[in-house]
Amino acid sequence: MSAVFTPSVSGGPLLPMLGAVRADATVAFGPAGAIDAAHFLADVRAVATGLPEGGFAVNLCEDRYHFLVAFCAVALRGQVNLLPHSRAAHVVSETLSLYPGSYSIIDTLPACDTLPVPPRAHRIECGAQPTGDDALDVPGLGANQCVAIGFTSGSTGQPKPNAKTWGGFNGSNARNLQLVRTLLAEGGFHPGTAASIIATVPPQHMYGMETSVLLPLLGALPVHTARPLFPADVAQALADAPAPRLLVTTPVHLRALLRSDVEFPPIAAVVSATAPLPVDLAVAAEARLGAPVQELFGSTETCVIAHRRTATEADWELHEGVTLAPQPDGSLVEAPWLEQPVALQDIVELLPERRFRLQGRNADLLEIAGKRASLADLTRRVLALPGVEDAVVFQPDASGHGGVRRVAALVVAPGRDEAGLLAELKSALDPVFLPRPLKCVARLPRNDTGKLPRAALLEALSGG
Repeated sequence: MSAVFTPSVSGGPLLPMLGAVRADATVAFGPAGAIDAAHFLADVRAVATGLPEGGFAVNLCEDRYHFLVAFCAVALRGQVNLLPHSRAAHVVSETLSLYPGSYSIIDTLPACDTLPVPPRAHRIECGAQPTGDDALDVPGLGANQCVAIGFTSGSTGQPKPNAKTWGGFNGSNARNLQLVRTLLAEGGFHPGTAASIIATVPPQHMYGMETSVLLPLLGALPVHTARPLFPADVAQALADAPAPRLLVTTPVHLRALLRSDVEFPPIAAVVSATAPLPVDLAVAAEARLGAPVQELFGSTETCVIAHRRTATEADWELHEGVTLAPQPDGSLVEAPWLEQPVALQDIVELLPERRFRLQGRNADLLEIAGKRASLADLTRRVLALPGVEDAVVFQPDASGHGGVRRVAALVVAPGRDEAGLLAELKSALDPVFLPRPLKCVARLPRNDTGKLPRAALLEALSGG
């Protein structure tokens, strides 16, 4: 993990912590009912008062409402939320060690005695009662105040920290909120209708932060307190939600929903990110769920910058105010909420009307023996084999014969064997791009958002 830096925690005009304008406006909901803005603000003040001294806090709350409360309480105290790419014990410990004086926030103790309590853990509890004086007294945070540091996933190397200001979050959220309103309007809902958010992604990830934390806080869109993963749990969470419903998910979770025989309540729209959404999966999801599926494009460094309806569109549409400048090794992103341009590895072709075509990632492109291919396309071809449920093709660090870096594959294909899969691939791939080794595994080492950290892939390939 990259070295720590000390961000600014204040400055600039004050911006409201909460976008709700009424005390009875719903911030979150779940099986136990709705939680309104007045109770939310009371919880934030109470939790903020009890927080330890320190500059940084790793927010590990499992309940999404508790996460929202802790997130705002930390910011209200002038501290910074640390959002590591994983909640694994060793990742949390490493993050805490990089930020002296930091601590972790939890809302529940581990379910069994054999699981460790996170280091320097401070447990929060909610349930404070609002008073008449503070029911609508929404605190403000400085536009330049650093409220969070998000870490990249580590899928292409070591996780890197990215500071996020409250003003920056307000700027990116305004574009995401505009997209949600457009989706609802296209679905026939009255302007101003507040969609209920159900998210299968964790709030600690930047995609989850933007869609299931900032939209509820700044866009007045209520969010479900849980993070349902299994199809039956998603269906129940949807049933808890008032219509219209917005499902925030990933390609991995979408694929699991489609494989199930569970019936889902009506959904107004679906958004997907964290990994490329295959066209056939998008088409099948729209047919099964009866809702448009909008794929979001962004990064931890930039937040969401573009979108497309993958089932019907090959090209991406940029958010308002965002510009892309192609570079020899990627693209340069400029946006109103970014203090300076951000370089991405994504290679794009600019098109008219604020659209672009994604050509791949610089790190994704291969050249072996004078021939070119992309890891994404090779993965797609492996996934197309009969019986393959999940797969990834990647390039290990070690060089093979003659110093050539070959490709490897991890495949989930119950009932298939490695030799048979390779035999079928020989007719679809140039021999230099055949994955060797191709290893069948019970599951891929995906993290909470479905991403595949490089270190975990190498460990799985070596038999760890």
